[in-house]
Amino acid sequence: MESFSSKSLALQAEKKLLSKMAGRSVAHLFIDETSSEVLDELYRVSKEYTHSRPQAQRVIKDLIKVAVKVAVLHRNGSFSPSELALATRFRQKLQQGAMTALSFGEVDFTFEAAVLAGLLTECRDMLLELVQHHLTPKSHNRIRHVFDHFSDPGLLTALYGPDFTQHLGKICDGLRKLLDEGKL
Repeated sequence: MESFSSKSLALQAEKKLLSKMAGRSVAHLFIDETSSEVLDELYRVSKEYTHSRPQAQRVIKDLIKVAVKVAVLHRNGSFSPSELALATRFRQKLQQGAMTALSFGEVDFTFEAAVLAGLLTECRDMLLELVQHHLTPKSHNRIRHVFDHFSDPGLLTALYGPDFTQHLGKICDGLRKLLDEGKL
């Protein structure tokens, strides 16, 4: 017997449509103002670090696509109980990474690129495991692209260096606000 699920088909269509429209207007449906400000600042950091506007746009677009797709999967109840437990662990690891980034930004001479890169790599691996059966290999590559970009020790070192102080301050302010509001 042929297996047909309108819910599954609708979810696929929704993910496909949203991935084609991963711009600012769609992002606001799933991403609040503070998150948007942090993403804008991450774009500026990426653009200045890579000296490539298209590369910076690509990494932020990939980040938005992944965030939207994971939000759609979660909202539609697509995750099993074990996957929800993994999602909780992923969120805790992401919060740990944010608190570590804040600590490094607030306390002079504490920054260690390897520590932050390690936390981001753990987050990447958890997220890949979470969406393994739900997203396409292309989306998996987007996840790798985003996390590999932001866990680059060179980028992290530049971000915590003197040339990026203003950007780091805005990112830390946004992360603090997201943590305080329980949105991260």
